[in-house]
Amino acid sequence: MNYRHAFHAGNHADVLKHIVLLALCDALVAKPGACFALDTHAGRGLYRLDGEAAGKTGEALDGIARLQAEAPHEPLVQRYLAAVRACRQRHGAHAYPGSPWLLAHALRAQDRIAACELHPEEAHVLREQFASDPRVAVHQRDGYAALKALLPPRQGETRFGRGLVLVDPPYEAQLDEFDIALAALREALARWPQGMVALWYPIKQRRALAAIQRRFAALEAKSILQAELLVRPDDSPLRMNGSGMLLLNPPWQFERTLAPALEAIRAALGEAGASTRLAWLRTPP
Repeated sequence: MNYRHAFHAGNHADVLKHIVLLALCDALVAKPGACFALDTHAGRGLYRLDGEAAGKTGEALDGIARLQAEAPHEPLVQRYLAAVRACRQRHGAHAYPGSPWLLAHALRAQDRIAACELHPEEAHVLREQFASDPRVAVHQRDGYAALKALLPPRQGETRFGRGLVLVDPPYEAQLDEFDIALAALREALARWPQGMVALWYPIKQRRALAAIQRRFAALEAKSILQAELLVRPDDSPLRMNGSGMLLLNPPWQFERTLAPALEAIRAALGEAGASTRLAWLRTPP
């Protein structure tokens, strides 16, 4: 309940997460049928990088600011930078879009979005952001619990066969949060087995995640893809050296789409010893 993403908005983890998120959305809207997206930890949806919180950490300077300066000519990166520009055209030069804003930007009039945020102040701001958008339902509630209530997704008599669940917890108590997040992934798959599920997670020291890695691979998804970006060597447990996205049921050949983007981000944001990892934990049938 104490976590505020405003301190970290636009950092290297946001860059990875939001590039992947937009790529998943673009795969969804490539087909004509309506789709559904659930954001379990939505935050306030829009941030100011010139605000007090972002200024205290300066993390965006080594994230979105550096990527904009480098501007790699890679399609997924350019897609993300275009979305950030669209956000700033509407909300000012220092705005940065959170995941619910990007979902609303990328999806269509016939699609639906549920954004969950437990913190009262953040949920209030989020609700104001989307007060005039009938596609977006804001829920002030625990996003993990919302999986049972909102999946499988439906609107009236209409059921959504395709869509995405984004699970982006704060990891305030890292190992406990992994236990909770993995239980949530299993719940989402059980209730909506054809849906795509994306989990963001931090990396301090990769070897500390060895047990979690085995549990990732044991999830009952048709396919499981793991994408990681380390912007520096993972030799310090005192800071976040990188992050990853666990993708359950990703689009066909998504690794081919994502690989050049990962390399472009590493080249633009990485320090000496930076690295990426893109691997199937369960290959598509």
